[in-house]
Amino acid sequence: MQGHPHEPALPDSKLSLRFIGKKMKRHWQLYLVVFLPLLYLVIFKYIPMSGVVIAFKEYNVIQGIWGSPWVGLKYFEQFFESPNFWLYLKNTLGINMYGLLVGFPAPILLALALNEIRNGFFKSSVQMITYAPYFISTVIMVSILIVTLSPSVGIISKFTQVLGIENTNFMGIPSLFKSIYVWSDVWQFSGYGAIIYIAALAGVNPELYESAKVDGASRMQKIINIDLPSLIPVSVILLILNLGNFMKVGFEKIYLMQNPLNISTSEVISTYVYKVGLLSSSFSFSTAIGFFNSIINLILLVSVNYIAKKLSSSSLW
Repeated sequence: MQGHPHEPALPDSKLSLRFIGKKMKRHWQLYLVVFLPLLYLVIFKYIPMSGVVIAFKEYNVIQGIWGSPWVGLKYFEQFFESPNFWLYLKNTLGINMYGLLVGFPAPILLALALNEIRNGFFKSSVQMITYAPYFISTVIMVSILIVTLSPSVGIISKFTQVLGIENTNFMGIPSLFKSIYVWSDVWQFSGYGAIIYIAALAGVNPELYESAKVDGASRMQKIINIDLPSLIPVSVILLILNLGNFMKVGFEKIYLMQNPLNISTSEVISTYVYKVGLLSSSFSFSTAIGFFNSIINLILLVSVNYIAKKLSSSSLW
């Protein structure tokens, strides 16, 4: 229908707002569901970001964030000039790189293996067994590691005693710390991480497998030519997200696994911030280091997303 000939035409912006208003009124229940998590993000994620300004101030609790004196890059320089800065950075990058190289392919391999299992009971049993460790808390996980690797009461020590091998304090060997941390993470999180890959494999067109079977393709050829290509989009997205948290190492687990013997390889930026920044109430110093980590993560996230967008059709934006 045409409007009244004397009725003034509304601008496109007002028409769009009116259309959006009618749509929101019609589907207000859905917008309410979206509003609650959005409100949570704004209150607990975005508003607190204004507090990062204390990284550039001599923060004092009495004077508050905005009343504290401005010191510029003082705490960034203090962190970069600390004697062990390069050691902590090396440990952080080393653990993260090791974890990425080992931990990222592990759920993919597990999902591919589970997808080839035809026995339903055995498949569900393996899924349950590999998924269960995810629910173990960090404290319990570290306790299991300490007891298992103990030179006096550990299972490995009892086994080596039978073989006549001298007991070894594995948690006290600095060179083994990264491996213990990473491989225990693989055991704990691979089953949970494989779920999304199993879901992706469930969406593969069965006709592709039937065509491959007619052509005489082996199981390995099916995996290489059908399964892996179907996992690439999901893998790229998860890889981008993992690299976006590259500088964020699991603080709790590393802190609980530390001891005076392995401190040379277990001290990372997050534990250093806790000991030097938070325990001594140097909030500006700890915020500066956290801000430095966030900037590195942001650069990695944008860079990897740009590379993924150029090399493939999968990217975050």
